Amino acid sequence: MKKRTCIYIGKKLVIFLASIFLLSLITFYISRLAPGDPLVSYYGDRVEKMSPEEREQAEEKLGLREPVSVQYVKWLDRAVHGDFGISWKYKTDVMEVIGGRVGNTLLLGGIGFVLTFGLALLLGIFCAWKEGSICDRLICRVGTLTSCIPEFWMSLMLILIFAVQLRWLPSSGAYTIGKKDDIADRALHLILPMTIVVMDHLWYYAYMIRNKILEEVRTDYVLLAKSKGLNRKKILFGHCLRNVIPTYLSIMAISVPHILGGTYIIESVFSYPGIGTLSYESARYGDYNLLMVLCVLSGILVIFCNMIAQTINERIDPRIRAEEAMKDSGEEVISS
Repeated sequence: MKKRTCIYIGKKLVIFLASIFLLSLITFYISRLAPGDPLVSYYGDRVEKMSPEEREQAEEKLGLREPVSVQYVKWLDRAVHGDFGISWKYKTDVMEVIGGRVGNTLLLGGIGFVLTFGLALLLGIFCAWKEGSICDRLICRVGTLTSCIPEFWMSLMLILIFAVQLRWLPSSGAYTIGKKDDIADRALHLILPMTIVVMDHLWYYAYMIRNKILEEVRTDYVLLAKSKGLNRKKILFGHCLRNVIPTYLSIMAISVPHILGGTYIIESVFSYPGIGTLSYESARYGDYNLLMVLCVLSGILVIFCNMIAQTINERIDPRIRAEEAMKDSGEEVISS
């Protein structure tokens, strides 16, 4: 048993490291081959006044004169030792730049994640409970409609209504200048982007949990429970929902990248100083060192969450457990 666990963890670790390596390699080559002048990120408008000799010296200083493969090997060697270089745009250590922004993204994405899946679970249960009713049909139609609206368009509409016309809420930023530690001010700045995060993903997962519960309601064991006289409420909450929750946890794990990707777009629309805005700026200005670390960190999160979801599925799926049990029994027979 212990040997099998070590082999399982070892395989997962090898896949994880190989995936990160391929991600960094592909990102490095694409960023170098993309159009744009990376010197602008470091030197700004001075690049236009540089002579050919000065430009060569600048490229030599930033390591851009060497082949892309050599540049990648050098970057990887430094990254393995914890040196990710400096941001060409901000002229400071890459990790310091990210550290100043990551808290804002975690706040927006974390609260949005909890609200999305908490409300989706409640909404899905309610729709399953009221299946076929006017409320169920109305919620399904409204949810389908809102999920089809592009998040950037919805963001602009909310800014136009609540920030420009009514002037109730701020249109951009994470806080008012000089009020970084003011919780109330931060909450006001979170309302509009948080609304988009939740609205953009809420119905997708609510509809999913609704359908999962209704699938359980139509299974044979539920028909047997009904024949024994159990009421719908007890069947729904005591049996169906309990069987759906493990699958829902797996969906939550695999959906982190989905919600994170939406958060990145929303940050750009609302000029919210987070990792999403930083990623856009690093790609736009050719800030290679910053772009590489952001891509690798995002990739680590995506791959890790997918592995967590896969592990949950393997633990809760009886077919996989039965297959593992057969393998264990076969190994025991061979060893004996």
